[in-house]
Formats: sequence, C-alpha cells, structure tokens
Amino acid sequence: MNVLIVVSHPRQDSLTFQAVDRFAQGLTDAGHQYEIVDLHRIGFDPILQGMDEPNMEVHHQTFSAQVETEMQRLKRHDAVAFVFPLWWWHLPAMLKGYIDRVLNNGFAYGANQLHLQQVLWLTLAGVSKAQMDKRNYRVAIENLLNVGIADYCGVSNSRVEFLYETGGMEPEHYERLLEQAYRAGLEYAQEPVTEK
Repeated sequence: MNVLIVVSHPRQDSLTFQAVDRFAQGLTDAGHQYEIVDLHRIGFDPILQGMDEPNMEVHHQTFSAQVETEMQRLKRHDAVAFVFPLWWWHLPAMLKGYIDRVLNNGFAYGANQLHLQQVLWLTLAGVSKAQMDKRNYRVAIENLLNVGIADYCGVSNSRVEFLYETGGMEPEHYERLLEQAYRAGLEYAQEPVTEK
C-alpha cells in the first residue's frame, strides 16, 4: 500500500513529528511505501478563498494551483494518515484548512469521491482518556472525523487513534506513545475489526 502521511505541526522537533517517524517506520516494516507532506514546510495556505470555494453549480471545477497539486498528490496514494495535535478538541487550523480546500466538491464529495482505501487520524492529545471521555469528546471527535469527513468523502474504513497525555511525560510513557505510533503504522493496512 502507498500511504500519504499529512502532518500538521509548526515544529519539526515536536512529539508530533517523532510520532510521524515511528508511524512511518511501522509502515516500512509492514512492507508499505509512504510520502510525508509537512503542511507548514510546503507553505500550505489554509485560508479558503476565491476559486477554491466549492461551487455546486458546475460539473467540473478548476481549483488553484496549490490545491490541484495536493489533489494530484492524494491521487497517487492508496490511503492517507493525518498526524496532528488535538487543539481545542479539534484539528489545528492548518489541517482544517487543508480539509476545507483539498477535500473539495467534485474531488472528494459530490460528483466524485475519494478513491482511498483507508483513512487514519493519528492525534496527539494532552489530556487523559478519562478526561476525553468525561464530556464525550472522544465520541464527538471520532464521529466528526470518521463520519463527518471520511465517510462523507466515500471512505468508510476510517479510524481515530489517540495518543493520550502528551504533556510533561515520564520517559517510559513517552516511549509507550511512540511505540503506539509505530504499531499504528505496522498494523495500518490490516482489516478493521468489526463489532458484533
């Protein structure tokens, strides 16, 4: 499988990028290929303007050069993994802008849908699982990403993998998080477990 890894974090020395490295190593060890696109490094503009605004009245819309480039990049891959920190219980603005602009009408939904076999949302959360579940944030986030975005774009095989308690960690916890990222890559293309 050829996997596009879309990473959103302003610092390359962050835990997010370390998780990307371990996830990519897992993909490699499982025999997959990957490409990493760092939204900050490529200077992606997250602001939707002008020609990238979805136009439901045209059959085939032409988008800006930057968006067309990212659409072509997605087309070259079988699956995508988004790796990002959870900020304010949501996607970082950079990644939200990527979703708004690239997963556009006529490409990802509407007349066409994404051809991808699978989507993974690998998100780093500063809170614990208990804190995430306290007000059903986890369920809300999973619904937003798996149903509101991936399934709406035609990809039903989508899941969210949370790396919890990313701030002020003990070294052992830090290593467990990176191992979890590695396992997510190693097991990425396996068939999803369906609940009975």
